[in-house]
Parts: sequence; structure tokens; C-alpha cells
Amino acid sequence: MKKSLIITVILVALTSLVRSQNVQMAICKLNPTEGSKVTGTVTFSKVADGVRIVADVQGLSKGKHGIHVHEFGDCSSKDGSSAGGHFNPHSKSHGGPDDADRHSGDMGNIDVDANGKGRLEYVDKTITLNGTGSVIGKSVIVHANEDDLKTQPTGNAGGRLACGVIEAL
Repeated sequence: MKKSLIITVILVALTSLVRSQNVQMAICKLNPTEGSKVTGTVTFSKVADGVRIVADVQGLSKGKHGIHVHEFGDCSSKDGSSAGGHFNPHSKSHGGPDDADRHSGDMGNIDVDANGKGRLEYVDKTITLNGTGSVIGKSVIVHANEDDLKTQPTGNAGGRLACGVIEAL
């Protein structure tokens, strides 16, 4: 059995176990893909009106960069492709984080300053930490380009610069 398949099977089993719990917080440590220096952390905290997301990244070029939850918690490939496509359990169209019709994983863009640091902070009303639509065990990808929030199915956000698996705390 291939290593990535074994990892996927283990993550699916762990995700099923976590879904039966009442997760209040989760964390994702972002690691660079091959040729990238992008790192960071994304936290997910359950709040009364959704999930509070705080992403801090460094090592990016100035400007906006797409950031999404992807369908698999697998960052084993050099280019981040093992994470699959955007997390989309309800078969919706790609959009922005405030759109009613959007992938659950559509987090929009992170704005990066001239020092290569960016922060994204908002409350998401679609992402969940529990149940069948939970992001636990999925991955977060930071992309090379700005997400245009409309091009299907990826927002034309470009290559994958960092990947990390979302883990319950």
C-alpha cells in the first residue's frame, strides 16, 4: 500500500472519531511546499455565531493570496496536490467567505504586507468543527495568487505555497 493511501485511511478514521466529539478549537500549522518559504498558523474557534478563524502567515510576496480549506488532510506531496480540491461537502459553487453559495472551504484572501506577513481574521458562518461538514482532518492551503472569488472551481488562485492539516485541540 502506498504511504499516502495509508495516511489517508488513518486520517479518515481519526476524522470519524473526532466528528463524534464536541470540538471547540482546532489548529493548523502551515508548512512550505517545495521551493516555498511560506509558514504560518491557522486557528479555528467555535463561537456563538460560527467559527472564528485567525490565520497568521509569513514568507509570502506583498499582496493578496487565496487561502482555502481543502478536502484531504494530506500534505505529503511536494506541491500540496495531495490535499485535493477545495472542501465542498454540499456541492456548491466557488465564492467568497461571505457568499451564501460557496464551498465550505472558501476562506477568501489573506492580505500580505511588504515584510511578507499577513493576517486574516473573521467569523465564518459556513465552516464547522463538528458533524459531517467538519473541517477537522482537512487541510489548509495558501496559494500563490489572489483568489478572484468567482472562477470555478478554484478562484484562479494559482500554485500551492503552504499546506497544513487541521487538528482538534
